[in-house]
Order: sequence, then structure tokens, then C-alpha cells
Amino acid sequence: MNTEIQEMTANRGRIVFSETDASIVNAIRRTMIADVPKMAIESVEYHMGAIMDDQGKEYESVSPLFDEMIAHRLGMLPIPTDLDVLVPREKCSCEGEGCPNCTIMYSINKKGPCTVYSGDLEPLGDAKLRIKDDLVPIVKLKDGQAILAYATAQLSTGREHAKYSPVCGIGYRYSANIRIDSARCDLDEACIEVCPKDVFVREGKKIVIKHPERCNLCMACVERCELDCITVEEDRSRIILKYETDGAIGAKDLVIRSLKILEEKFDGFREMISSLEG
Repeated sequence: MNTEIQEMTANRGRIVFSETDASIVNAIRRTMIADVPKMAIESVEYHMGAIMDDQGKEYESVSPLFDEMIAHRLGMLPIPTDLDVLVPREKCSCEGEGCPNCTIMYSINKKGPCTVYSGDLEPLGDAKLRIKDDLVPIVKLKDGQAILAYATAQLSTGREHAKYSPVCGIGYRYSANIRIDSARCDLDEACIEVCPKDVFVREGKKIVIKHPERCNLCMACVERCELDCITVEEDRSRIILKYETDGAIGAKDLVIRSLKILEEKFDGFREMISSLEG
């Protein structure tokens, strides 16, 4: 198997696999989704009753949304996750009581009228643990309304709940093999106009395939070409994997972690089979 990294930013990755089949790429995809752990808010404790500000004004601990809905929104926020430090709560030396090695605590204290954003969650500890995306809206508070709550994040995987999955978009597809019969092409540029990925451009008296890697096999160019001079086929020898993280874990770290998990699983399977010999 050969690989080519076409894009690797903080939160996005694009990798081309060749000399392999879709089952291998799909195994990597499923591991990214379900097996790489991530921190997420698991429980939220709300303050009930009146809340006073510094000027003595009284606010009601209430909002337009049910507490459960706000807790759900908090649970989906991208919590910074350092997998070299954090461990699952059930495997921690604190025996599940909660400590800096397995949990992260946040507080939120906002008074209306205002919009409460993810950036309003304050970590009880290191400032590096602030929410990665600080402009995710949580709830709008009216005058006299307030929210005071404490949230606890813990480590788990997407197998338990989608909020623990570090990817927010992932998929793979076959590369495209595109050919143009220049002798039959009348240069009407219909394929250029209809292509949603700007694969084709005109250079002089020819239509050329400028960006074949962008083709998503929609076949719009083939359908639009009345002279049938364009051929688009799947190239099953090249598979493109694209993914995006929610920011809790970097794109590079995610693919490295997923490969290590797959390696550990196959090592365990090999040892199990070896024990059956003889």
C-alpha cells in the first residue's frame, strides 16, 4: 500500500491510498469515528434559585430552553483532548472519583440579556483547556434570566456516544480516470460550465483536464457533452480519504492514533490465532 498526503492542516486531512482496496481505507475510517477517544461533557449541574450580580440585581436561574437541551448542546462542544495525559475515568487511579487525569471541569456564569457562547465556559484549571471553537451559540438569555452551571468532561469513544467521536465529517471515494477525445470535441465549453469542481479549463484551442483530483464522479460533464467525447471512470487503484475533526484532536494526531489502534487490534488477533496452533 502506498499513501500520498495531499492536505494536512490543523483540522482537515486528505490522503490518497493506492495499491490497496476499499476495505482497508474503510477500516481506518471506522476507527477514526468509533475507536479514537475524545473528551466530551458528560454531566452538567445547574444552580437553582435566585442569582445576584455585583450590584445586587436579582436574576432568575432560568432560560428559554430546558436544562436537558442546554446540557445536550454543551455535550457536543469540542473539548481539547491530550491523549498523552488523559485516561478513561474507569481506568484512572482515582477509581472513577474524578481527577485531573480523567476529568475536566468547566463553569459557566452568564446573565441576560445576552447570547451564551461556548467561549463563556471557563475551565477550572489550565487556560489551555478552553473550548476550541468559542463562538458556538448555546442559548439566548432575556433580561432577568441567568445561567450558572458546572460541567464535567470525561474521555470515551464514539462507540458509546457520537459526542465522543473526534471527526465531524469523513468519507472516501475512488479517484477518477478522465479522458477527452480532442478530435471530436467542438470546444463549446459545456463541460466547463456544468462541472461543480472546476476540473476542466480551456487552454487555447483545447479543453484540458486541469484538476482531475477534484472530480467526485458526478458525471455531469458526461451527461452534458452531446458529442460523447468525455469518458469518466472510477480508478479503483486510487482511493481518496477526506476527513475533518471538530478541533478537539488535530487531523495529523487523529490518523496516527487510528493506525496505532488498528495495529494493536491486529496484534491481538495474531496472538489469539497463534495460541490455537498445535
